[in-house]
Amino acid sequence: MTLKDKGPRQIEDTIECVEELARILKENDLGSIKISTEDIDIKIEGKRCPPPPVGVMPPVMGAASAAAADVQPAEKPVSAEKGNFITSPIIGTFYSSPSPEKPSFVKLGDTVNAGDVVCIIESMKLMNEINSEFSGKVAEIYVNNGDSVEYGQKLMRIE
Repeated sequence: MTLKDKGPRQIEDTIECVEELARILKENDLGSIKISTEDIDIKIEGKRCPPPPVGVMPPVMGAASAAAADVQPAEKPVSAEKGNFITSPIIGTFYSSPSPEKPSFVKLGDTVNAGDVVCIIESMKLMNEINSEFSGKVAEIYVNNGDSVEYGQKLMRIE
């Protein structure tokens, strides 16, 4: 029995599986993933290279392109800004507060100390507190609550 004999839902399930495997490959910086079942073999190979410059979206091929097309870089163009930058250590979703009903960890103009929690990045259902490495005033916040962030993307500037 071939894949097309199983009907249209099987193809949709396969596309969803490929999209999820591509996401896992990217988030974990893996070289490849291979899944084999009785009916199909899926192998996805990634490139192990540094992330693209901020603001540049890498090309996405195949069925996953529709899902990836919705992701836009949230970072504003950066000129020769002074200060220290807090960057995202992982790919995930930026949250400015511990929960929707709680206030933001920091706002523009707030003073932070090294070690203070400034935001949360959710990745693979894990909430990762991001601490400031610097003491100073929050001069700029480059992302909004709920935005997707990439590894190395600037989140905040501390003066």
